[in-house]
Amino acid sequence: MSAADPVSHAHARRLLTVLGVGFGLAVTVGNIIGAGILRTPGEIAGHLPQFAPFIAVWIIGGLYALLGANSLAELGTIVPKSGGQYVFVRRALGDYPAFIVGWSDWISTCGTTAFVAIVIGEHARDLFPRLVTSIGIVALIVIGALTIVQWFGVKWGSGAQNVTSVLKALAFLILIAACFRFGARNPMMTSFETEPETSMLLAFVLALQAVIYTYDGWTAVIYFSEEVKNPGKNIPRSMFGGVISVIVIYLLVNIAFLSVVPLGSLAGEKRPAGVVARHLFGPYGDNVLLWITLVALLSALNSNVLMAPRVILAMGRDRLFWRGATEVNRGGTPDVALLISSALAVAFVMSGRVESILAVLAFFFVVNYSLSFVSLFVLRRREPDIERPFRAWGHPFTTGLALLASVAFLIGAILSDTRMSIYALVILGASVPIYFLMKLRTT
Repeated sequence: MSAADPVSHAHARRLLTVLGVGFGLAVTVGNIIGAGILRTPGEIAGHLPQFAPFIAVWIIGGLYALLGANSLAELGTIVPKSGGQYVFVRRALGDYPAFIVGWSDWISTCGTTAFVAIVIGEHARDLFPRLVTSIGIVALIVIGALTIVQWFGVKWGSGAQNVTSVLKALAFLILIAACFRFGARNPMMTSFETEPETSMLLAFVLALQAVIYTYDGWTAVIYFSEEVKNPGKNIPRSMFGGVISVIVIYLLVNIAFLSVVPLGSLAGEKRPAGVVARHLFGPYGDNVLLWITLVALLSALNSNVLMAPRVILAMGRDRLFWRGATEVNRGGTPDVALLISSALAVAFVMSGRVESILAVLAFFFVVNYSLSFVSLFVLRRREPDIERPFRAWGHPFTTGLALLASVAFLIGAILSDTRMSIYALVILGASVPIYFLMKLRTT
């Protein structure tokens, strides 16, 4: 291979194996917990107006995340390459399924980056109305600032993730403590006295869909598998520790809210945390909530800026994306991939249609989980003797249950939003010629 060969140049530097279990926990918690937990309780209370089912649906959603983590922890340790679910789907199922997973994952992660940055801009405007005149400009500044931080290297990016995730956890713990300290009601006694508008089964399914969305993000550490020291131990520790931490925080937040206001007061509220904050802090409640949300969103945004470049780096290695995206700088950052990913996020911000794009791509996130669970079955059968530092507990039953739950969730999502599902199927069909074009250009 000649010195001028671009492939040789792209691999002149590699990702650095410098991340520990602390980062794994931080990126998992940081990626899961965003504004959802401050908004979703109102939707859940509208569907499930009694305390027991209201809390039960959060527990079941957490168990689904644990089942998924159990399976993906094995995949992340037997194929310890950065890039997320794309990596082991390709190994188990081949190029085209991996192409679908990689492209949908990358685009949705960049879209999430844009969406979170816009929400940060909205909150900044509410906090500083005289200083902030444009939500879009704030969103672009935040994306640009975090891109610069990542550019300096993986240690800078992981440091930012650790700090913002710790601040997020502290903010939620302070809110929880304030609720229990100043709340006056017994949550077991708070119920909504009217009958639900739908059957309990349908109400529970609809509530569970919202809860699973709120738990989404538990796969974060596998985007950095080859950068994690001792991945055979630290990836499972990060995934299980992160998911369990989030389950505890989510349960505490919901019970804490109900120690302040009755369940009926939250039903249908788009900002239920605002109702609680006003009860606790009076006229300062809205501002307190805005600050808590900002801290939560910064951590989530940083995790997405970290994750997106690693998807297209992995795809570039396999010639399913431009090979230039495999370049890594001295600090261990896939710099070209970072610039491409941030540029796409900026384009989403400027388009003003990021919510519509994410609504269509939401179809794929459960598809990706389903393909990952299928991958574990395939690799267990095809490669029985491969080294497995971690073996999924209870496989094939636990993996099968997670797969069935994902398929059921996917069916529910199609039935509840048929129009967006049709758009997603159109995108899936359009991906076939794009895939073959990509293969032709890189052969």
